[in-house]
Amino acid sequence: MKIIENAIKEGRTTLSEYESKQVLAAYQIPITREILLDDVKNLAKTAQEIGYPLVLKGCSSNVTHKTEKGLIRVDIRNEKEARSAFEEIMNDLDGDGSGVLIQEMVKGQRELVIGLTRDAQFGPCVMFGLGGIFTEILKDISFRIAPLEKRDAREMMKEIKGHKILEAVRGMEAADLDTLVDILITVGRIGMENDEVKEIDINPIIISGNKPVAVDALVVLEQNMDK
Repeated sequence: MKIIENAIKEGRTTLSEYESKQVLAAYQIPITREILLDDVKNLAKTAQEIGYPLVLKGCSSNVTHKTEKGLIRVDIRNEKEARSAFEEIMNDLDGDGSGVLIQEMVKGQRELVIGLTRDAQFGPCVMFGLGGIFTEILKDISFRIAPLEKRDAREMMKEIKGHKILEAVRGMEAADLDTLVDILITVGRIGMENDEVKEIDINPIIISGNKPVAVDALVVLEQNMDK
């Protein structure tokens, strides 16, 4: 893929969030509606296009922990708030990045993680689990070696302790399991088809209504791949 090839030519080992999600979107994985901006003069038009409330994030392939670096503003509700957030983030990036990601604010109480790691022995392995802040705390995850069949993906979802989160619960409708199955299979396929991809971390995937949407993503690349 062109995005991956260009990053490797530039000697980078990570894609920015925007680039990572462009890779996912190329494989038909549902991502947030978003536009990358590097100039405040296009902000009002872009904000109207995506629609309030918005999330604004600093976008850089060098920054993987945007929250800790203070590069995220959520629930932006008007142009004045958007302009202020944009200028603060650009100032904090201090030239280290490609701009600010103007993103729809996806609402949903259930957060999942889907990822990929390239194991030295087994090759690409797909991971599924509870996402958001619970990923690190609970470590409620399951793994399968790629390529995945539908049966494998469904088993992975049943294996985590918190699997009932995918069912109709507390007034929320059951998650669209078919789409989750497709995402799991596809993440494995990305690993199989792109040897340069070392890791993929899609966290969180938010269940919005019943539809999974990739809200944040990181793709890590292998260094010094022999071509």
